[in-house]
Amino acid sequence: MTREIDTDVCVVGGGPAGLVLALLMLRSGVRVTVVECARAHQRAFRGEILQPGAMALLDALDVLAGARARGAHEHDRFLVIEGERVLLEADYRLLAAPYDHLLSVPRPHLLDELLARCRRSPGFRYLPGRRAGALLWRERRIAGVIAEGPPGRCAVRARAVVGADGRFSRIRRLAGIGAGRADAFAQDVLWCTLIAPREEPPLRDVRVFRTGGGPVLVYGSWPNRIQIGWTLPHRSYGHLAALGLDHVKERLERAVPGYATLIRDQLRTPADLGALEVFSARAERWVADGLVLIGDAAHTHSPIGAQGINLAVQDAVVLHPLLARALAEGDTSAERLAEFERRRGPDIAAVMRMQTLQSRAILSQGAFTTRVRPRIARALRRTPLYRKILQRMAYGNPSIRIADAGVCGRM
Repeated sequence: MTREIDTDVCVVGGGPAGLVLALLMLRSGVRVTVVECARAHQRAFRGEILQPGAMALLDALDVLAGARARGAHEHDRFLVIEGERVLLEADYRLLAAPYDHLLSVPRPHLLDELLARCRRSPGFRYLPGRRAGALLWRERRIAGVIAEGPPGRCAVRARAVVGADGRFSRIRRLAGIGAGRADAFAQDVLWCTLIAPREEPPLRDVRVFRTGGGPVLVYGSWPNRIQIGWTLPHRSYGHLAALGLDHVKERLERAVPGYATLIRDQLRTPADLGALEVFSARAERWVADGLVLIGDAAHTHSPIGAQGINLAVQDAVVLHPLLARALAEGDTSAERLAEFERRRGPDIAAVMRMQTLQSRAILSQGAFTTRVRPRIARALRRTPLYRKILQRMAYGNPSIRIADAGVCGRM
């Protein structure tokens, strides 16, 4: 039996982009139903670093303090290190307080806080454990989704559908929109999580160690975890894994010898490692009649520079007033909704350019990278340009602000 649900907006995907948008739309008096394939927020997530831009927006939504109270780690700097030398440094302590740091927040902490806020609204429905099996259509426009899963089948009829279901978006595929994938980075990342000794103080920096076997990202994660991401050539992990877990561990131990004992003792099975395919993409279009794509569903990025959650939250903030007004005026056509991509597209293009430059800085070899560039970076630190670049990395487009619910036109 299919349960029938009528709503104003159906958001597919209960990640940061989807739940921030849901909360904003609820504040504007819009009924929202969120369809989420996971039944709980307990699965492993790797992207958990908040940039100051995301922190400021989440703070304005009264979400940040609650997420932090569940457990978080502050990080002062982003460092690229080779041997004993710091090649590049982004010192977030130079930014204005209170957002003068990076913040590592376990994804469940953020999602649980957002979900708790949404549930305070009587116009909110949450459908966990269900996937979007099909789109509903009315007069050649998207008018909802069929949500399927063990809890039951639902037909969610909506005035607008928002695809916030990640880089392999099913909604995007069902709508016939190409992913626009570009293997610009040609890298994969092998992830593992280690438990730090209790007596060891938390890491205060996000570090990238340049090694002969590929760069390795290391940062502290709440409560006493160390996240490690080893960058490998694209699609090479299968060959590496075929050589056995001991071989993989030996390679990783050589790359970050400071963590060799923890790697040796704690990585016991192949399941303790996870491979992430890295690619960038920008969907061929972000809208259709009755549909908007946001977050990774619209544009996928490398993990370099920890921009994922930042961009997801900002997408939701930019879309909120545009979608609320479109609903209030009864026009959710592709032409009307395309204003979102027109406004947000240049910001996304700028981040992709920045990540390309960061990738080259981390991966490139030679005397310029190891000798000349560090001298330039140290000289640059003493100039206003350094703070300007740091500000851009931390905040992205500084004009993005949460719109007052009253200016969006209540339903």
